[in-house]
Amino acid sequence: MAVVSSATATWQGNLDSGSGEVSSNTSEHLRSLPVTWAARTEDPQGRTTPEELLAAAHAACFSMAFSNGLAKAGTTAERLEVTAEVTFDKAEAGWGVKSSHITVRGTVPDADADAFRQAAEAAKDGCPISRALAGNVELSVEATLEG
Repeated sequence: MAVVSSATATWQGNLDSGSGEVSSNTSEHLRSLPVTWAARTEDPQGRTTPEELLAAAHAACFSMAFSNGLAKAGTTAERLEVTAEVTFDKAEAGWGVKSSHITVRGTVPDADADAFRQAAEAAKDGCPISRALAGNVELSVEATLEG
């Protein structure tokens, strides 16, 4: 069964001086988040951007895929802290998402550092958001096993 997620954005004005909002329709957790072009290309000043939302989606997706990979290898994560940094930059063809770099720190009893890094690489390549970005955005992961 397919699951459909939905969000709505509204915009007023032109690109440079206009502004908008984005809200989730599927859950009640993302409501009326302000967006502007300046937030994407200069200083966010407390506003969100499509790239920040993409980073959140990538971090959440990766954490689930990574946890699943570790479990299939016989270890259970006590805690995973995942940060995704999405880079939006201007090139000859115009503005675009260039990369998503994931940093993960984890406490996983009975795991060794090499297996932890291998599972992180597999999650980077296999999570659905990574697969959606593959071929268009440079993907990388830095994995640190703690404790």
